[in-house]
This record gives sequence, structure tokens and C-alpha cells, in this order.
Amino acid sequence: MKALLSKAPGGPDTLVIEDLPTPEPGPGEVRIKVAACGINFPDSLIIEDRYQVKPPRPFSPGAEVSGVVDAVGEGVATVSAGDRVIGSAAYGGLSEMMVVPASRCLPMPDGMPFETAAAFTMTYGTSYHALKQRGRLQPDQTLLVLGAAGGVGLAAVEIGKAFGARVIAAVSSDEKAAMAKAHGADATVVYPHGPFDKDGLKALSAQFKDAVGAEGAHVIYDPVGGDYAEPALRAIAWEGRFLVVGFPAGIPKLPLNLTLLKGCDICGVFWGAFVARDPKAHQANVAQMMSLYAEGKLRPEVSQTFPFVRAAEAIRVLAERRALGKVVVRMGG
Repeated sequence: MKALLSKAPGGPDTLVIEDLPTPEPGPGEVRIKVAACGINFPDSLIIEDRYQVKPPRPFSPGAEVSGVVDAVGEGVATVSAGDRVIGSAAYGGLSEMMVVPASRCLPMPDGMPFETAAAFTMTYGTSYHALKQRGRLQPDQTLLVLGAAGGVGLAAVEIGKAFGARVIAAVSSDEKAAMAKAHGADATVVYPHGPFDKDGLKALSAQFKDAVGAEGAHVIYDPVGGDYAEPALRAIAWEGRFLVVGFPAGIPKLPLNLTLLKGCDICGVFWGAFVARDPKAHQANVAQMMSLYAEGKLRPEVSQTFPFVRAAEAIRVLAERRALGKVVVRMGG
């Protein structure tokens, strides 16, 4: 089989496509013939050894796939050869065949395209867990979403609306604002590109405060980090929840006196660990997400699809924060 491999730490230009032996599923595992692979920001980190998981090399990036099961290991009763599934793992997806635990396979809804399925699990799973378990978002509360035109950001916008919240989408361009509005955002904030000096930070905080209103944002969803985090935190409501999701703009250093003044919580969101530690809660989340998808309330935005031979370019687009919505690699191309 062919696979996109990271053989040494580095950026997308270091990745190479090579032939590898086809893996065999072990006990409790299934092998998926991959049709599509969703690209996520951790894919750009894991190849540079900057992610929490550091697999032995060579390995393929890619954490979520869709495809057809073509072999099952001993003891697998929940999945059969020929099933259309969504599979997830920390890495290994950018290959023609991927072996995953049967427990990490979900049945694809009837009519869901492979590209859409590959764009669903990680972004919506992360945002659903963030807003439900970590943010405890309630109807009629205000949700501020940073990076709201990216994969997890758009998912948070849609899930926030499904929960009955008032959603403010913060983005870096008018084009991204239009996309967030199309996915249900009640209002948008177009912020300038950082880094910011002291006056710039103050102005950005004022933008956020004006957008969320006098009471502040009950939940802030931050997959951006960097200089954007502190101004957003200053716009939080009393006893609000600030959700730490990711750091493409850098790891922020937040003044903890703000948490005292606001009586607020700073909550880490680590979806992969949540799935491993509480699989029952994860399965419940998935069932609820699939129901919302069937109702048309969750609509994955696949803005760019790359053939397999250009998979490294797909990772570069995401790493450089040029993507709107979700980037997907279509296998066989």
C-alpha cells in the first residue's frame, strides 16, 4: 500500500509517499480501505514533534478517515467487512489502508459522502465535548467563538446554535465572517492580525466586549491562542468558562488575576483523552451529533479537497491558517 510518511521531524515538505506492507488487523481491530482523510491542525504539529503524541517513525499523519472495512481481527463483532465507517486514531490516516481498534469505528449515516464523513468526527467531536462537558453551555447564554471560520470553529458555531445559545463569531476577514454567518452565527467580529502592542490589545478587548454585550460571554471557545486569548478573557461574563482548545497563534500567558475578578473558569479541552477516559460519554455525544446531522443542524464545510499525491500541500494550507472550514484528502488521487 502507499502511505504519506514522516521519516524525520519537519514541515510538510519533509513528507514522502512510499510503499509499505499492508497491515493486518490484530485482535479487536479492523482494517479500513481509506476513501478520505480529514486534515486537522494537530497533523501539522505531530510531524514536527510538537504534539502531545510522538509516534515512532516512519509514520503517517492523519487522525480521522472514512472508508470501507475490508478485514476484521479476532473477536470483533460490532463491525463487519463491507461496512462504511468513520475511523479515528492519533495518526496513520494518510495511507491507503489503516488499522484501528473496532471501538474507534463509527457507522456512516446513509447518504453521507466520504469527504463529509472524514470532516466530521474530530472537529465536531472536539467542539461538542468542549461546549457540553467543559463549557456547560446553556440555552440563551452568549458564546464567543474565536477562529470561527476554521474546522473546529465552524463546528462550535453550529453546535452553539443547536444548544440554543447566542453565538458571536470572531474571525480575521470579511470572507470568514460571511462563512460564519452562513453557518448560523448571530453576529461577527472581524479582528486585525496580531501580534499586538498594548494599545492593540486594549482595542481588541473593546471589540470583543462590544460584540458580546454588557453581561459578557458566558462561554469563550478559543482554538487560536496567542495575543487573542487575553483580550477575549477580558470580555468573559461573571462565572464564565474560557475553553482552551488550541494554539496556532502561540501559547498565551494569561493574567490569573482576571479569573479572580471575573469568578471564571479556564478549562482545558483535550478531546482525544476524553474519548479514551470516558468512552460512554463520547458515544453519547456521537449519537447526539449524528441526530443533529440528520436534522440538518450540523453541516460540515469541506472547502478544499486534495488528491492523495498532494496530501502534504493540504497539511501546509492548514498549518499556514489559509483554510476556511475543513480540508480533506481524497485517497486514490
